[in-house]
Amino acid sequence: MSSWLERRNPTVKLAVLTAVSLGTLFLFDPAPLLALYLLAVLAVRRAARVRRRTLLAAQVPFLLFGVGLVAVNALSRPGQPLWPEAPVRVTVEGVVIGAALALRGLVIGVLTVGFLASTPPRDLMISLIRNARLSPRYAYAILAGHRMLHAMPGRWATIRAAHAVRGPVRRDGRPRFGPAEFARAAFGLLVASIRSSERVALALESRGLGDGPRTSWRAVPLDRRDAVLAVTVAATFALVIMIPLMITGH
Repeated sequence: MSSWLERRNPTVKLAVLTAVSLGTLFLFDPAPLLALYLLAVLAVRRAARVRRRTLLAAQVPFLLFGVGLVAVNALSRPGQPLWPEAPVRVTVEGVVIGAALALRGLVIGVLTVGFLASTPPRDLMISLIRNARLSPRYAYAILAGHRMLHAMPGRWATIRAAHAVRGPVRRDGRPRFGPAEFARAAFGLLVASIRSSERVALALESRGLGDGPRTSWRAVPLDRRDAVLAVTVAATFALVIMIPLMITGH
């Protein structure tokens, strides 16, 4: 059985995701961003029925990126030293700004995971054409990108396995995976993605994409429950921002 979020209109979900992502850019206090992150994790777990292990694994890149943001800002931004006696100068302002930037990425990341997990590619394409009035050319391009994004983990595993067979090994016999090996694997993934996108573009062009209107066998519904989703997210976002301001009196 599909989840509640999967039954919502993809265009509305994409608009909500975009609005929340843009809204977080104006937040510099880690407290409301942390609250938004926890609420987003709960919503994705319940409304999209994403498994705990899947959700955690999908957030690992955002966690690593967030740690880097905190470290860079804490060491480079001017301000009051957090530990004056420490040999390395870490500022309070840098830690706060770094934590806010890291939490922004986590909020956007977990919401993106929920969107991808609850949005069938076909429904997204049809909804963008019918509800968002998007050109079929752009809608099919988004569909192709959606498919390629889902295929990237499998391609990465295949490239890594091929490099492990041909590449150097450590003393214990296991494949070595250092910066050079990572760069080669990443370049191979880039080349494979470009080739796949070229094949998709040629296939769509040969089928006459953009030559006249297009029809669909099953429409994607747009009803009051989609409005409830948008209003609920907007109200929650506003409430999370307003509560700290009400407490501090600003």
